[in-house]
Amino acid sequence: MTAIQGCAAPEQTIALPAGIDLASQAVIQGVVTGAGTAYARLLDHSGEFTGEVVVSDEGIFRFFAAPGSWTVRIIAGGGVTKDIAVEARLGEVSQLQVAV
Repeated sequence: MTAIQGCAAPEQTIALPAGIDLASQAVIQGVVTGAGTAYARLLDHSGEFTGEVVVSDEGIFRFFAAPGSWTVRIIAGGGVTKDIAVEARLGEVSQLQVAV
């Protein structure tokens, strides 16, 4: 018998997961290149920490956010940090391409 561990999170792809209704969501997502292991951190308009995700092996990250001004901070190995300002809009996917 094989034990299954973990939460079985959905695979991270650039396509939105089935069932996401963009009419009621603001999405910030992107692809990080040149980073290896990295984290994407979401900061609100005042710079306060809101959330963080591990960037997938393919470099993909995604946040569901309230409409407004946000900063995505990419934190990668070797002390690399990169901030990207983004405007989240209801019903839209704000797509970022980040090279580190």
